Amino acid sequence: MTDHETIAVYDTRAGDYAKLEPSETPSDTLAAFIKALPDGARVLDLGCGPGSSARHMVRAGCVVDALDASAEMIELASSIDGVTARQASFDDISGAAIYDGVWANFSLLHAARTDMPRHLAAIHTALKPGGLFHIAVKEGSGEGRDNLGRHYTYYTEFGLTALLQTAGFSVGPYRRGRDKGLSGTDDNWISVTAHA
Repeated sequence: MTDHETIAVYDTRAGDYAKLEPSETPSDTLAAFIKALPDGARVLDLGCGPGSSARHMVRAGCVVDALDASAEMIELASSIDGVTARQASFDDISGAAIYDGVWANFSLLHAARTDMPRHLAAIHTALKPGGLFHIAVKEGSGEGRDNLGRHYTYYTEFGLTALLQTAGFSVGPYRRGRDKGLSGTDDNWISVTAHA
């Protein structure tokens, strides 16, 4: 189920969020993801935000479908040459063996924990065999709202690995970090690239 309070925050703060994301060069994680894709790969940027990652993937020759539940974020992403962006929720993931890669960078952490198995199963189905799936989440346990009102579900490496494996993914090495986000707090995160 889509959390309307979270979407409202992103609609209101889309411009502020866009300023947080580096625009000139991709992160090391994104660069590695792009490098591992075949030439001309079709990629789903799930929860694309203002489209910063989609821009880098398009520049690298990928065909990018960008989805976000926030209308304001989609407006920003749609302004990027080569990016096809549309407003949609995680439940709108459909199709089979369409994508060479799915990039879900700090987006699925807004889904309720009970919904995650369904979303991961849909992503696995949408990926071509052997396709890449990047997911980044905040590390921890439980669910709750941050000081802006956004809903978060927190994950441990063990818990996320179990969910991914149940959905049919093979899980690669994890990356870890700590960053300051839109809310101004420093949070630990984990990310992983899995194979369908």
